[in-house]
Amino acid sequence: MRRWFLLGFVLVGLGAAAAGVARIATWWQAPGPSDTPRTLVIAKGGAQAIAGQLAQAGVIDHPLWFALAAKVTGEGKFFKAGEYAFDKGISPAAVADILDRGDVVVHRVVIPEGLTTEEALAVIATAPALAGEVGQSPGEGRLLPNTYFYVYGDQRQVLVDRMMREMTRTLNSLWPARAAGLPLRTREEAVTLASIVEKETSLPSERRLIAQVFYNRLRKGMKLQSDPTVIYALTQGHGPLGRSLTHDDVAQPSPYNTYASAGLPPGPIANPGRAAIEAVLHPEPTDALYFVASGDGGHRFALTLREQDQNIAKWRAKQRAAVP
Repeated sequence: MRRWFLLGFVLVGLGAAAAGVARIATWWQAPGPSDTPRTLVIAKGGAQAIAGQLAQAGVIDHPLWFALAAKVTGEGKFFKAGEYAFDKGISPAAVADILDRGDVVVHRVVIPEGLTTEEALAVIATAPALAGEVGQSPGEGRLLPNTYFYVYGDQRQVLVDRMMREMTRTLNSLWPARAAGLPLRTREEAVTLASIVEKETSLPSERRLIAQVFYNRLRKGMKLQSDPTVIYALTQGHGPLGRSLTHDDVAQPSPYNTYASAGLPPGPIANPGRAAIEAVLHPEPTDALYFVASGDGGHRFALTLREQDQNIAKWRAKQRAAVP
């Protein structure tokens, strides 16, 4: 009689265990308790510690079940720390899969063409999820504008170093294939002129033309007379001028002021993008020596000073007409 009692007890226990396993298996695949998407930074730790973080954030319930199931499936051995995004109602199984694959949140920071280095570093300083500070400024024209991707905890200095490497790599790939006969001696001079072209126009169709106008002026010994260089001479790259240039500004002596100084400035005035560098290395043939804003986002080009004066008059008339 005692033997039959023990056998019954074992069978009942096995049945209860089987029911428990079935319940956990159903829970593992069922929607979780989160009623909104959650982004969570998971610290380093074992499956049980991570399960506690997930439960505290409301991504899962039953953390002990989660740790046990992760151990049984083997996924818990490979859970990775990092920042993760979990959908509303995500199942525990899907949570474990994301952690197992290390499918962390990928952030991006956009560095537009034509920012000065100080402006670019300010963007990086406020970019979320990055860590640390940037050391010494790399200098003007050393950062390649682009969209850069990173993950939680990446160092700001590492990102800046990557931007510098991208600029070096871009120059090394473009410089050898440059057009013949350009009045440029070094890669830095190419970046310097490209930075001026970048600040002069935002139209891709104009970059190569404007580059050639500057080459034409350099070959004739004419000053470049570029307004963005005057602005840089006044601001030293600390930010926008915030007002229109005056005659006194243009007369200010500075090696960066191309109205007052001949030739290229001593260095870049901003960080040009790849397209501006390509434009400088492959200019579009033109005999034009002048250009001025057209009033519709582009420029009018001129071969003679008389024609330039006429274009300036048209631009000023359009400005006056726009004033209510």
